Amino acid sequence: MLAAENGSIPRAKVGGMADVIRDLPAALAQQGVMADVIMPSYGFLAGSVNATKLAEFSVDFGGARQSVALLTTPHPDVEGAVIYFIDVQDGVCKGKPQEIYSQGSDARPFAEDANKFALFCLCVATAINEQVLPMPDLIHLHDWHCAMFALLAQYDEYFQNISTIPCVYTIHNLAIQGIRPLRDDASSMSAWYPGLLEKLSSEQFDSVIDPRYPHCINPMRVGINLCAKVHLVSPTYADEVLHPSDHHAGFFGGEGLEADLQRKQDSGALVGILNACVYGAAAKKKVSATEPNNSQDKCREDQSIANKDDIWLRLLEQVELALLRWQGDKQWVASCDLIALTRIASLWRCGGRSKDMHSSHLQSSDKKLLNKPLMNKMKSPSMLVTSVGRLTDQKVLILRQTVLQADGQRVTVLESILQALALAHPEGLFILLGSGDAEIAGEFSAIAARYANFIFLNGYDEAVSDALYQNGDLFMMPSSFEPCGISQMLAMKAGQICLVHGVGGLRDTVADNETGYLFSGNCLAKQAENLQLRFSDALEDFNGDKWRAMEQLASQQRFDWFSSAAKYKRQLYCFD
Repeated sequence: MLAAENGSIPRAKVGGMADVIRDLPAALAQQGVMADVIMPSYGFLAGSVNATKLAEFSVDFGGARQSVALLTTPHPDVEGAVIYFIDVQDGVCKGKPQEIYSQGSDARPFAEDANKFALFCLCVATAINEQVLPMPDLIHLHDWHCAMFALLAQYDEYFQNISTIPCVYTIHNLAIQGIRPLRDDASSMSAWYPGLLEKLSSEQFDSVIDPRYPHCINPMRVGINLCAKVHLVSPTYADEVLHPSDHHAGFFGGEGLEADLQRKQDSGALVGILNACVYGAAAKKKVSATEPNNSQDKCREDQSIANKDDIWLRLLEQVELALLRWQGDKQWVASCDLIALTRIASLWRCGGRSKDMHSSHLQSSDKKLLNKPLMNKMKSPSMLVTSVGRLTDQKVLILRQTVLQADGQRVTVLESILQALALAHPEGLFILLGSGDAEIAGEFSAIAARYANFIFLNGYDEAVSDALYQNGDLFMMPSSFEPCGISQMLAMKAGQICLVHGVGGLRDTVADNETGYLFSGNCLAKQAENLQLRFSDALEDFNGDKWRAMEQLASQQRFDWFSSAAKYKRQLYCFD
């Protein structure tokens, strides 16, 4: 497998792809499929696991000779499997220090990333072609970052030794395609692979250029057209991408590549297989290719051993610690962090004591103060709404839409939800954890300053994320499109009911009025309206018999990797 991220390596996770690359090899091993993973080191990942240098070689890239090291470390979860790293000595493939993806600019989107991933693909192709790496039976490419491998394998005569190896291609997010110019730019196809562009036949050329921008190469389209099979990460998303996008109507489909995907579908080479989630003991147990996994576990932690208010107190502490950690390398406290810290301090005051008065921070001689009437027990929110995800329009566009209120004022959907929560549950709270787009962060920070029942955490913290999944009452995921989604699976795993947009993998995993609430609409305005209506339904049902039954059923759902890996083997890896 070629991938840009890998959650089994420290600091190698940015998004959901990393979870797949972390969990899928262990599930495939249970199906008798041994999957090694190769990824860029980015100048720091190989060192984080003390990887061993396996070989050194060189490649011609961008008109210069590049020195490359191939490093290796045993897979931490799969006996006999290996994780390889490509480390380019002069730093072309490293990007910025300690960073996997570069931010880029509006003028030259993907420029830095496209350079390092084009080089990465060339290095992997060279290592296999020259037998520095073992010759695989099949090569699995993930997203646009790795698609140029297929271009080299199929269209560069130097790599004819690997041209017969079947390549399959997984699309995690069709909206991000890595488009770059064909020529006349330091980040372009002619700059990466001098001479190859001129050698392409007209048919080959037509298969890799962007259908909307014929002066550009589209790596996502390369992967779709040059790989033997294409995989979308949920059955519903695999259907949605066959239709043209209509962003004004709130529909995100094929993003200009629907014709290519339809041809793949017509030839029987397009498959939709749902991503999955690791449950219970399977998350920790190292597996071999001969060992099945039949574990069944109870997903929501048994919280009867701990008081709900004490659990809430620990969640508050986790949030506060994360906020403080985020300030470590900053000269000034960001306004959004200051607002969040202020809200946390207010919650401590509402509990009748400062955070420093919590028993874990008191000397034994002072703990008796907690028994005074003034020191009330920390009270948890009457309803906790949660959300975890990147700050992008994919995830929060619907929340940003404005709606007209009865008083003639226009507010965002997020504000209307906060107002409805405050009316139904004056002690309710909405905590949103996420980072990404600076403009969106500014909008949410301003809302957090106006609404006391909204805490916006502009960042990501694993411990806070886990605590929100475990302790929330209602998980919000109103994505405009969602190829698969893992957050809703993690929330349901913890027994939390989800309110989601009925698209992609969300539609495939959340059953309306059974394990959660779905909304839809044929335009953005209707989607915004229906989201508010379904939130009202959730407020009405909260803590009733229907709600409890839905919580129980949500916790019993299983989207396990063992089942998905069997489909990978049968539908994606089989060429009989």
